[in-house]
Amino acid sequence: MSSVPLSYGELPDQVADLFLPHPDGAEERLPLVLLFHGGFWRAEHDRRHVEPFARALAQEAGCAVASVEYRRVGAGGGWPTTLTDTARAVDLLPSLAASAAPGRIDPERVAYAGHSAGGHLALWAAARHRLPAGAPGRIDTPPPTRGVLALAPTADLAAADALGSGRGAVAAFLGGARTAVPDRYAAADPAALGMPAGRTVLVHGTADEALPITMARTYADATGATLHEVPDGSHFDVIDPASPAWPTVVAGLRSIVLG
Repeated sequence: MSSVPLSYGELPDQVADLFLPHPDGAEERLPLVLLFHGGFWRAEHDRRHVEPFARALAQEAGCAVASVEYRRVGAGGGWPTTLTDTARAVDLLPSLAASAAPGRIDPERVAYAGHSAGGHLALWAAARHRLPAGAPGRIDTPPPTRGVLALAPTADLAAADALGSGRGAVAAFLGGARTAVPDRYAAADPAALGMPAGRTVLVHGTADEALPITMARTYADATGATLHEVPDGSHFDVIDPASPAWPTVVAGLRSIVLG
């Protein structure tokens, strides 16, 4: 496994770690996964906690994985900078990764992935063409992604805010409750945007203590996304290569990038 640092902007948090599995002699270029870490968008949680997962995913799924950092609440993030960093990352990192690993990455086979709040960012990034006019990050056409692997995602911001998930994390991220800043929720909430581009796969534990499985079920029912439920799975089982959820996670990613 090799690691290459990437920068998609000039700020300290506009960076990513590119993980490449050892060459197996095959000439085919690797799909690229842009991975967004969780932590309820707060600065105290960074990409380092998903590095073991990113490395294992690259090796097991046969993909290049770029673990993306972004500005977070408490360090210049929140509305709208966390979202604009996400948009900038998905726009620039495919070509940056391909240039950093010549001949090894196929920039036309890109998937977005994320855990928890990072799952929210991945879903949002793949639905930017559905954003309201004038919203930060909006594009006119579907983004060039094969799809999204969302692991225990914060797929419904309004529901998460109503539940008080993450000790008021959604309100801290968007600057208020939905009743106070409804336009921000309309421009940031995957549940309000509809089906993202490409194939969307959710993996969520039925015993998730941070974000209830009902949130994933509601999102999947509304959008047609594929939902794999992990019996008795916790919030972090879906990013643990040693957990029973691991084969489902790997298969879900392969169904996106190889399908």
